[in-house]
Amino acid sequence: MTTPRSHWMPYLGRELSRYGSLVVLLILCGYYSAVTWSEQHPMTPAAGRALGQGAAEYLRAQQLPLRAVLVTRPFAQDEAFAEGAQSSFAAAGGVIVQAIVASQPADVSRQLKQLAGEADLIPIILTLQPCSLWGPLQQNQLTSLAAQIPCLKGSVVLRPKSYHWPSFLTRDNLVNVVNQNADVAILAIGMTLVIITAGIDLSVGSVLALAGVLMAVTVNGVAGGEAAPVWAWALCVLFAIACCGVVGGLNGALATYGGIPAFIVTLATMMIIRGLALIIAVRYQRLRSGGTTEALPEAISVQSPGFSWLGNGQLFGIPNPILLMLLLFVAAHILMTRTPLGRYIYAVGGNPQAAYLSGVPVKRVLILVYALCGVTAAIGGFIDASRFEGGRPGAGDTYELQVIAAVVVGGTSLSGGEGRIMGTLVGALIIAVIQNGLNIAGVQAYEQKVIFGGLILAASFLDQVKKRWLPGG
Repeated sequence: MTTPRSHWMPYLGRELSRYGSLVVLLILCGYYSAVTWSEQHPMTPAAGRALGQGAAEYLRAQQLPLRAVLVTRPFAQDEAFAEGAQSSFAAAGGVIVQAIVASQPADVSRQLKQLAGEADLIPIILTLQPCSLWGPLQQNQLTSLAAQIPCLKGSVVLRPKSYHWPSFLTRDNLVNVVNQNADVAILAIGMTLVIITAGIDLSVGSVLALAGVLMAVTVNGVAGGEAAPVWAWALCVLFAIACCGVVGGLNGALATYGGIPAFIVTLATMMIIRGLALIIAVRYQRLRSGGTTEALPEAISVQSPGFSWLGNGQLFGIPNPILLMLLLFVAAHILMTRTPLGRYIYAVGGNPQAAYLSGVPVKRVLILVYALCGVTAAIGGFIDASRFEGGRPGAGDTYELQVIAAVVVGGTSLSGGEGRIMGTLVGALIIAVIQNGLNIAGVQAYEQKVIFGGLILAASFLDQVKKRWLPGG
């Protein structure tokens, strides 16, 4: 017996609304995993420790002296790898006779020749995959060098064992994908609230830039710059966030009490706020230079200790922007699902007239929603300023495109009254994954705008199809 369409179509609509974006995210991850399947060469501290331990076991099995040379490059990643290799090799009773740090093959040859006076055999050279490709560490050239350096006679090069795995699914890449897009995801929280009320805010990218510039100017000019204590620059950050909240509230007031469409209001404030950020940056830099020349609108550096910690630091091995992003998403989810304000926001977006007749303060709710959107944009500005250690008046350019795409792809309807905060998180991850894939493919930033614009159109079209053909949607 066939189930009537009226029975299963609403169910299908609800399930697509809840999990459609998650399915898309999984499909994208699966696709990028397939196309980036390749040989991986570990260069982590754990790989260094495994190499040191394996080298000691190899030497014991061959009844050779536990002596080795270590070759790495002058990079932080290589340094951590070298520390792991040295510690595990030493713990197993081995001795690193010489730790060579080289930026080119000629440096390796020169430093290896310094071992010509060594009397005892050095049977192995420990290194990582990029260095193992250098000429002096190729077996034929190493054999030739051994004619001049007797202690290297019969020496072999050991490196961490490689394996096959998708480059996309490596921990470093996944963390980097989320971390680099954390500010966009945070902006999307405020945008979700606005779009649920059937509004729009095109000024979020400009507000982000203004927040960063205000933070940089006040930290340097009021709090004492490099000598500013944590509480002083924290107050400057709160001041900038409050200012941006007021900007968002003004957007809401103009759209409600002024009767101007939100699209027009925020389009105008997008240009006004961007201009203010540039003006403040130019005037500040002209003041710092003595006021004799008109300075260019460049980034305003912040040297205060601790200011860059949020954007570049880690807690429990997770970058701070990701932790802040998750915290804000949880708070927003609770707001929208467990508080009267959340119910008011959905009611206003679904039917503002019915909400007003039910006693909902519609205009105050709208103003508050736009103010919260300004606050989330300012928090994104703090992350940007902290990450780049300065306020950038050009930051956040075209961010509104990515933010709106994340919200709409996450299942929030542009018609209002429908959307989920966690859906927006998935939507932001979809945008981040797509952007990462485009970067891997070498697609230019200006070409990516075409794709993100198309995503907004496609998601909006699917939203209309869902409402028309899937009643439960």
